[in-house]
Formats: sequence, C-alpha cells, structure tokens
Amino acid sequence: MKFSDGNWMMQPGVRAHYPAEIYEVEESPGRLRLIAPTRHIGHRGDTLEGPILTLDITSPAPDVIRVQTTHFEGGPDCGPHFPLFTDPVQPRIKTDDSKVVFESGALSLEIPREGNWRIDFAANGQLLTQSPWRGMAYAQTPEGPHMLGQISLEVGECVYGLGERFTNFVKNGQVIDIWNRDGGTGSDQAYKNVPFYLTNRGYGVFVNHPENVSFEVASEKVSRVQFSVPGEKLDYFVIYGPSPKEILEKYTALTGRPALPPAWTFGLWLTTSFTTNYDEATVTEFIQGMADRDLPLHVFHFDCFWMKDFHWCDLQWDERVFPDPKGMLQRLHDRGLKVCVWINPYIAQRSRLFSEAKEKGYLLKKANGGVWQTDQWQPGMGIVDFTNPDAKAWYQGLLGELVEMGVDSFKTDFGERIPTDVVYHNGADPVGMHNYYPYLYNQAVFEVLEQKRGKGEACLFARSATAGCQQYPVHWGGDCDSKYESMAESLRGGLSLGLSGFGFWSHDIGGFEGLPPADLYKRWVAFGLMSSHSRLHGSSSYRVPWYYDDEACDVLRHFTRLKCRLMPYLYGQAVIAHQKGWPVMRAMVAEFEADPGCEAIDRQYLLGDSLLVAPVFSPDHCSFYVPQGTWIDLQSERSYQGPGWFKESFDFFSLPLLVRPNTVIPVGNLHSRPDYDYRSGVTLLVGSLDDGVTTEGNIPSPTGEWTASYSITRNGNDLIVKCSAPSWSLKVLGSEIAVGPVSEDRLKVTLS
Repeated sequence: MKFSDGNWMMQPGVRAHYPAEIYEVEESPGRLRLIAPTRHIGHRGDTLEGPILTLDITSPAPDVIRVQTTHFEGGPDCGPHFPLFTDPVQPRIKTDDSKVVFESGALSLEIPREGNWRIDFAANGQLLTQSPWRGMAYAQTPEGPHMLGQISLEVGECVYGLGERFTNFVKNGQVIDIWNRDGGTGSDQAYKNVPFYLTNRGYGVFVNHPENVSFEVASEKVSRVQFSVPGEKLDYFVIYGPSPKEILEKYTALTGRPALPPAWTFGLWLTTSFTTNYDEATVTEFIQGMADRDLPLHVFHFDCFWMKDFHWCDLQWDERVFPDPKGMLQRLHDRGLKVCVWINPYIAQRSRLFSEAKEKGYLLKKANGGVWQTDQWQPGMGIVDFTNPDAKAWYQGLLGELVEMGVDSFKTDFGERIPTDVVYHNGADPVGMHNYYPYLYNQAVFEVLEQKRGKGEACLFARSATAGCQQYPVHWGGDCDSKYESMAESLRGGLSLGLSGFGFWSHDIGGFEGLPPADLYKRWVAFGLMSSHSRLHGSSSYRVPWYYDDEACDVLRHFTRLKCRLMPYLYGQAVIAHQKGWPVMRAMVAEFEADPGCEAIDRQYLLGDSLLVAPVFSPDHCSFYVPQGTWIDLQSERSYQGPGWFKESFDFFSLPLLVRPNTVIPVGNLHSRPDYDYRSGVTLLVGSLDDGVTTEGNIPSPTGEWTASYSITRNGNDLIVKCSAPSWSLKVLGSEIAVGPVSEDRLKVTLS
C-alpha cells in the first residue's frame, strides 16, 4: 500500500505521524522500551495530545533483533500468531545522552538522541541497513489506521523471497501483498505468501503478521523496502547472517525447520491427473505400462476424482470406479508402490460429512450463526474450522481411517480460498486467519501421518502456505501451463520459495494446463527429476511418457535412474535442509552471494551445495553461468572454467549438471529405487580438486542418520582418500582414474 504521492506529498486523506525523538527509556531484563513522541517535546504543553509510539526491542535469538511498535495498546488480540521457537538472549544495552544501543550477538540496533530520528542496524560495527528518517510511521488513512516501517536499500542491493512468486526473481520494483490467492503460476498471485525477505547485504527481515502485509519493494521509495499492516501495531525482526544460508538457518530456527521427508518420497510420482477418466483398470494399465518399459516408479497419486463428483471432500472412495479400495491399495503396495490421495478442507453440501459437520459446529460460520457456504469449487461447500479442537480431531480421524486402509501420503490441496466474513470457533481474527489457515490445515494432516506412519515417515504435498509451513513438507508449485515460459516461471517460484525458508519443492512435470509437445515434455522430465521431488501430473491429459513418443520413455528412464543413483548425495542434502533450513534447490545467490554474476540468475540452481543444474528451456540449446573455478559435467565429464557464460546445444538425455570445484558427489549402486543402503557399494565422484584442499562429507541412511563419512585430500598429484563405508569405489571425473570396489578405509591415488 502506498501512503505517499511521489516524493513530496501524501495520498488523499492520509496523515502520517513519524517518531521525532526518544523521550523516555525503560530497561527491563531482556527488553528495551522507548517512548517516542511524533513531535519534539520543548515544554510541558507539548506532551498534551498525541500520538506517541512505543517501541519494544527484544532479541529472541543471537543475531536477531525484534522491533515492536505500538500506537494504541487497548485493541483486542484474538490471534492468530505465528508459533515462534525462541532462544532469548540477554542483550547488551547502552544508553547515554547521544544514543541508545541494543546488541544481540554481532547485531546491534542504534537510535541517536539528537538530529532526525533513525534506527541503524549494524553487524560487527559495520552498518547493514537502517530505518531512516520518516522510515517508521503511524498513518491515518480513509481505510483506517495503519502502521508502516521502511528499511533502506544500498546501491546494488537485491531483495529475494516473500514466498512462491512467479514475477521477477529479484523483487526490487515490485508491489507485493502477502495474501494467498488461487492464481496459479503466470501471474503476480501466489498460493504461498511469506512475509520474509532477505537481501544480498547480509540480513533478512521477517514481518511477524499473519494478516495481509503490503510490501513496497523499492516501489514507493525506490531506495527502501516498505511494509505496512492495518491496525495499531507493527512487529518485525531483523536477522543477521551474514550469508544467505546463515540468514535462512536463523530464520527457520525461529519459525520452524523443515521436517525430513522419507527417502521414498524422492522417487518418481505418477498421478491420474485431474479431470481425466480413470478407474482401477486405468491405474493398473499405467503402472504396468511403466513396468513393461522398465521405468522405475515409486509413488502413485490419486487426484480429486478418487471421490465421487459433487462430493468433495467426503474422504470416501467412489465405489462406482473403485469398488474394492482396500484391496486395490494392497495390490499397489504389493507392486512396491506408495500411495497418495488428494484432499482439501472443503466439505461439499452433497458430501456424506456435511450434515454431521454442520450439526456439530465443525464448519466456519457466518455472523448469524449459519454455515458459511459457496458454490465456487464444490457446490454448497463449507470449510472445516481447524481452530475447533473437536473439528480438527474429527477430520484427523477420517484421514486416519484412510491411512489404516493403506494410504501413505496426502496432497493437501487448496487452503487459500479462505473467506474473511466468517466467525472462528476460537474467536480468531478472520483477516489474520486467511493466510494462517493452511498452517493449521497442513499441521493437522501432518500430525495424522506422523501418528499413523511414525515419525520420519510423514510427508504431504502442500499447495498453500505461510510462514512456518516449511515444517510440513513437501510443497508443490503447480497449475502451470504446458510451455517453456511456464517451466521457467515455475523455477522462479521455487527459488523464491527456497529463499523464504522452504526446503523441499516440486512442480508438475510437463506442465498442468494443456498438452505439452514431446520436446517440452522431455525437457521438463530432466528438470523435474533433478528437483528435490518429482511428480508427473497434468490437468485434462495424462503424463505417462509413451503418450508423447518412444524417446520420452528412454529420457524418463535415464533421469529417474540417475536420481536414484544420486540419492546418497541428495538425501544427505535433505538431511542438511532438515537440520539447517537450507533449501535443497538453491538459488545461485544463496551459495555465491559475493559473485555479481549470480545476483539475478533464475534459470539455473544448485541441487544441494555441489551440483549446478541448468534446465534446458528450449528444444535444443541452453545458456548457463559457471562461477569461479573448474566445474565438471557429471555425465559428459566435460570441464568448464568459470566465471563465465556458456551457450550450448544438448540432446534430451543431457543438461548442464556440473560438479562444483573441490567437492565430491557420492552416488549409489542402485538405480531402481530411492530408498536403499546408501553406504554399500557407494562411488565417490571427485570433481576438480585444488592442490592442498581437503573435502569432507557424510553419507546418510534412508532414515536420515549419518552412517559413513569420507574425506579426500590432494597433495600435488596424490589423492589421499578415506571412507568408512563397508564397500566403496572412487572415480575422478575428467580422468581415466576409477578404482574399486575397495574394502579398506584408506586409499592413495596418483593423478596422471
């Protein structure tokens, strides 16, 4: 929301009140409170009338400072509130006649007592950013009171994150409202809006409001990020990194780490698609077709029409097309498959559940006490009220029955079409609940899976999200078109989501809407299998490869096998995402923040910390950037010397897949499934190693424990290799050196 009219004037009807000075300082354990009048106080008469602003400054964790600014304190606080996982520190507070300083770890906040009001944020004595003169305000507007804050941007400073956004990857110049909408890709709307951003200057900002936060990212004041909320209070955190990964680590420590998905979820998923016609015979035909063509398949997903039309969600199999669901699920399990089904929290009027939910008060209500209903999506549908503990338990019980029947996972669709003219059981603010609803929805579903399948076996595919929802992975970026442009849009959204604290992400291989041509399908297969999670899914057409051409089958087989073999590396990166909050699919700037060439790159990414992936967004050629050093293609073993741009043609079985200098990629000995003993028969693929460098790593089990380690040191032309796996091999990329299998834990190899 814009409050000013250009640089000099205000929008019609807007009056802004800015803090002018520190009038009073109050210290208490762990807290600094400042009383800031919005005019200078020269005599007692100036203390009459207001407004004044109260600033409460605390630190929930080292290197994190929280600023809460309040005008009126007397309003109701009905929630919701983001759950925060704090580790409060005892700050260092210094006050004198010239300034007020609040320090947490290496981060400090300083406000001068003289001159124009401003807040300086510094790290290790160096200025990071500031809330400058007139960078904080209480604003009276025709729409009601608002609180706003502004954080300055330096020359060359880029802003990233703010959820799954399909607009430009660098957010400078954009107006972004944190409001979940059913817009799909291809627009400025998003299913997953997160009021958190980070910059390439070493810090991030989390605005702690589940309601609509309006961001003006270098768009109202072009050298500032402005964030505003309706009401009388503003709450935000400044998080010091200094690196993007350290910022994300501290942010996810505050809002929740991503859970570790089970290893089987990293395999290939196949779905019925959306509005296609299918029954058990169709499903069996597809699964057998995959087996006949030697195409590894690991999860089968039933989309909406596993339930009867007009009955979503009754959480009951449509007996007309699935007369023996329990038997069918057992038959799928006998084939070694896991099963996922689509759900949402909307209850159609024709659902078997509607009357019960209405009578027991389990659905969102209107002010008059009646059930809130709409015909959009499912005729007459209501929405489950997850603030009602009984409603939550009821819904979870229904899901539990499906799990006991044989369902392994859920696709938690929708959750963003949440009305604001409703009444919640717990009295929560309906405006705040609009974005917060998917947090409660995904939490409820995830809890069922953890309870029924066991901790470490829970995985859902979430559509809508807000801050903290990264705890309930995996998140899906879908409803894209079947075209190269939408393929790139999807990647932009995923990279933005990763820089918003989300560790795991998937997209619809081939695109959702439309029928992809064979070349696009094959390019998307490579992109989809080189993602953290891989799902073949469409809208009105199937995504089995033989519907496109014979080569599509070969391409799918090639990249599925490659992903399965990469699991010792990839699942290790998943464990790190779980432990530290670093996304598995990382924007280049997350690893190379000091390289200006990486600031705006959104057509490639790092898969983990050591594999550069550049999807081919055309039938034949690809342009990609290689940072400093010697990078080696994992498949062709060609070397690329960075920094620099390359433009090359690739067949459908290849794409830039480059091993980072001074790294090792452990690959497994099994290409048919993603969950196996990663230690046994592991091969260490050695990239370009500089003399004197030691690179180390760990190999996980399929349950996420570190079970083996390795280290490789280069001394001149000698490689000293140590590995604790029971049986392992070594291959030096770009050379003829290949050794193994080795049963000893130490090996010396001489480079020719």
